[in-house]
Amino acid sequence: MRIKDMSEENRPRERFQRLGATALSDAELLALVLQQGTNGENVIDMSNRLLFRYGIDKLSDLSLNELQEIKGIGPAKAMQIKALFEFNKRYSLSKKNGKPIKSAKDVFEYASQKLLGADKEHFMILHLDSKNRVIKDETVSIGTLNASLIHPREIFKSAIRESANAIILVHNHPSGDPTPSEEDEEITKRLFDAGELLNIKLLDHVIVGDEGCWSWREG
Repeated sequence: MRIKDMSEENRPRERFQRLGATALSDAELLALVLQQGTNGENVIDMSNRLLFRYGIDKLSDLSLNELQEIKGIGPAKAMQIKALFEFNKRYSLSKKNGKPIKSAKDVFEYASQKLLGADKEHFMILHLDSKNRVIKDETVSIGTLNASLIHPREIFKSAIRESANAIILVHNHPSGDPTPSEEDEEITKRLFDAGELLNIKLLDHVIVGDEGCWSWREG
């Protein structure tokens, strides 16, 4: 059945206008983003099929190419889906900005939006002001973490540029296990010593994984 053949009271747009966004199902909300289905499938049926097969979590993890391998999803719809989830990530991060970082849990909640699901290690610096609020986050390395790539000069150059009072290091383990490697601990100690010399405090190094996080400070 085509959307225009449905009764007006059951169409997503009309339901949205009448009842508000919270009254719509996940499939109806996705249908509003995708706007159109195909000749053989209306957009609500397509949205139901996508969510039934992948769920919201797995759908958000699919790459642009993987999305286009799904029946009925071309480049435009794939970009619409990726844009939807990216916008949601940025909204979630914006809600956390301005709140002081007080624990490894706060770091995890801030950084996991960007790092969980990544298939490579991302090494990130959180620049903090005197009240431990994030001034800026910066990814300085992507790929297997290696001491030769994480040089104190590069780490603290950005901290000086941002006038950071302190920094927190964060990286992810794509395996999902946040247990630190010997390399992780070596890098942490070297950067802590460099921060002491420069009078820029290294408050913590947090490793993010699907199973939680590991904190250098909290153990």
